[in-house]
Amino acid sequence: MRRVTLLILLVVMVFALFFASLSVGKAVVPLSAWWAGDARWSIIAELRVPRAALATLLGASLGLSGAVMQGWLRNPLADPGVLGTSSAAALGAVAAIVLGGASQWGIFAAAMLSAGGGLALLAALTWRAETPAAFVLAGTVLASLGAALTVFLISIAPNPYVVAAAIDWLMGALTDRGAEDLAHAAPFMLAGCALLLTTGRSLDALTLGTDAARSLGISLSRLQALVIAGAGLCVGAGVAATGVVGFVGLVVPHMLRPLAGARPGALLLPSALGGAALVLAADILCRLAPGAGEVRLGVAMALIGAPYFLVLLLGERGRSWG
Repeated sequence: MRRVTLLILLVVMVFALFFASLSVGKAVVPLSAWWAGDARWSIIAELRVPRAALATLLGASLGLSGAVMQGWLRNPLADPGVLGTSSAAALGAVAAIVLGGASQWGIFAAAMLSAGGGLALLAALTWRAETPAAFVLAGTVLASLGAALTVFLISIAPNPYVVAAAIDWLMGALTDRGAEDLAHAAPFMLAGCALLLTTGRSLDALTLGTDAARSLGISLSRLQALVIAGAGLCVGAGVAATGVVGFVGLVVPHMLRPLAGARPGALLLPSALGGAALVLAADILCRLAPGAGEVRLGVAMALIGAPYFLVLLLGERGRSWG
């Protein structure tokens, strides 16, 4: 498929899902009520517009981060979680909930500070390292340490209500997220996306090998700094605002690679748009689930991502037997 056609289709899909997200929910708001004179206008303006905008930014930043990580590590199974930033941000948020009973802003600030500390530790561990293996190892150590400390904090929580609040937050959701959450997270996510979108040419050169990339004038240390800072900002702000939402950065590049081509630089913008469409669609499904409450977004993404990779696995097995 031609790149321009693919981008147009993805943009149309994102706009269609964005406007569907404004109408659909436990209470359906028809198009005729989308005006300030209708009593249901406040549902659109105060609740659903900020939530849909946050879903769009979250999906775009995670999809873009996944495409960049897979191109940089030259591994189609890499995703933003390999940074360890999501675990570090989750640790900060859970610490704020368990130790301080913090407000939404306090949880966001604690998660961003913890994510920043995780990035600083990752940079220190991989300083002057030129191989992706060192980076992956350091990210794995950071993620494991963050997960262990998070479980420890939950285990020493003072009462079951705090435990429930921490676990509920960890599952990731856009429920009750409003304009304040969007205002907190958007600057970090946009800055991260801007950094990641500058890496396309370097990622394309890296497919020829590190020596060939250097001969083309690519600075591998600068590329590493851009990837760590960009993906860290995107993932850290996403986790701080909504909790842990996985699979987006892993699944979206896989879905779009057959259409956009294998060149990493050509996959960045489609992955951002595809991520936005996927999270918007998943959020709509969360609201349409039976029952009085909503399914958590992190749970919904796992329910989408796991079957997708199972189908891929069965397809690979079928081809190998054929």
